[in-house]
Amino acid sequence: MRFLIDECLTVDLVAVAAQAGHAAHHVAHVGRAGWKDPQVLRYAREGDFVLVTNNAADFRRLYAVEPLHAGLMIIIPAVNKDVQRLLFKAALDQLAVSGEPINQVLEVDIDGEDVVLALYDLPAGG
Repeated sequence: MRFLIDECLTVDLVAVAAQAGHAAHHVAHVGRAGWKDPQVLRYAREGDFVLVTNNAADFRRLYAVEPLHAGLMIIIPAVNKDVQRLLFKAALDQLAVSGEPINQVLEVDIDGEDVVLALYDLPAGG
């Protein structure tokens, strides 16, 4: 799988993906820092990237009208980079079991010490 890490998350997630055997790029490292959300989505779609973000509301809305996409991963809480790495690693472990999240969203949250994962179709019925 290929991942595009949104600028709202740490660049450290690129290394986490690489350690798990995946290609990943950070928006800031591909010359896309400052892009508006629709531009980020278009870049992710055209590059067949799973987009990783914590901008849940905007990207859920944008992906809800996309007929086909590689997937969306939302790291729900606004947390420091160490916790972001932990949550992203847990999500990658889940995807190793469930497979590519085509037309799906994987939400990653934390409840106390527990990582909480939710995988669902978007667009609905997809």
